[in-house]
Amino acid sequence: MEIVTATEQFDEPLYLESGRILDSFKLTYETYGELNEDKSNAIVVFHALTGSHHAAGRYENDSKSGWWNPLIGEDKILDTKKYFVICVNVLGSCFGSTGPMSNGDKEPLRLKFPVITISDMVASQMKLFKRLGIEKAHAIIGGSMGGMQALCCAVEYPAFTERVICLASTYATQAWAIAFNRLAMEGIVNDPRFENGHYGKDDFVNEGLFGFAVGRMAGHISFLSPHSMDSKFGRNYVETDGIYELFGRFQVERYMEYNGHNFAKRFDPLSYLYIIKAMNIFDATRNYDSLEHSLHHIKAKMTLIAFKEDKLFRPREMEEIKNTLVNVGRGNQVGYVCIDSDYGHDAFLIEYDKFDFYIEKALK
Repeated sequence: MEIVTATEQFDEPLYLESGRILDSFKLTYETYGELNEDKSNAIVVFHALTGSHHAAGRYENDSKSGWWNPLIGEDKILDTKKYFVICVNVLGSCFGSTGPMSNGDKEPLRLKFPVITISDMVASQMKLFKRLGIEKAHAIIGGSMGGMQALCCAVEYPAFTERVICLASTYATQAWAIAFNRLAMEGIVNDPRFENGHYGKDDFVNEGLFGFAVGRMAGHISFLSPHSMDSKFGRNYVETDGIYELFGRFQVERYMEYNGHNFAKRFDPLSYLYIIKAMNIFDATRNYDSLEHSLHHIKAKMTLIAFKEDKLFRPREMEEIKNTLVNVGRGNQVGYVCIDSDYGHDAFLIEYDKFDFYIEKALK
């Protein structure tokens, strides 16, 4: 499977939901497969908070494949012999698209970078799709924050696709998720090395921001479930640590340390702050009278996939989208399933064999 990675520069204003304007911006994206002659076989995959445009395949000398690799490729569910799959790094991220630490002719905007919303992310991507000649996608798919983008696209650009697949997401971020994001924010902004956003671009490559690592540990707990942590770690102790050493660790503690500190080395803290802000304020009803009014704009068929032990975006949040569509007379447009999974929120990135059938069915 050929991987094509590119960056598109837009020297035109992007009018943001806040009233602010980005005079210019760039988006990095990745594609798999070939666009057919009438450009009707495109599938848009929206990534989650910590993801990027690298959704599938493996770069040369890279030990890790893209974040949805089991689903994207030749003869896979998103078959690149049939479909043209595209994933765009969101506005505000740190993997090539314009964000608070982007290098340009001037100094990075840092905390002067405007607050962006999920709608702004989608609006910027729609400009890219138009430039690529993709007027209508065969389907759009996203999990978690990617699901927010998919829902937003379905509401605000109803003619763009006839198939929308949302996994482990919500129509509006609830207090539980906002609380976990606050822990990460507190850890970042109160770390002395953060310097109110005036750190150097490469300051945390070798040693990640400590406050960010701690905040990420807290956030990571929300992605899992008690059952999955018990199954993976139990009460197993680190073999080289003494149980009566004050700082001796259980296996789960070592895992959290490893995950938090490594993540803090590869993800820019300012980008993280801006993206979790976009997630926190996401609300599909904000510019409408009600959820019914918002969802009434959707023309596409919706496939909603929730996961039983998801503590971050609970199944009932996805179910409310389904019930609302039913109540406004759109029941024939929506399918909802709650996957019997003990893994938690991250199940949409791991337990592919439990939900790939529903994606395949939706695409047909």
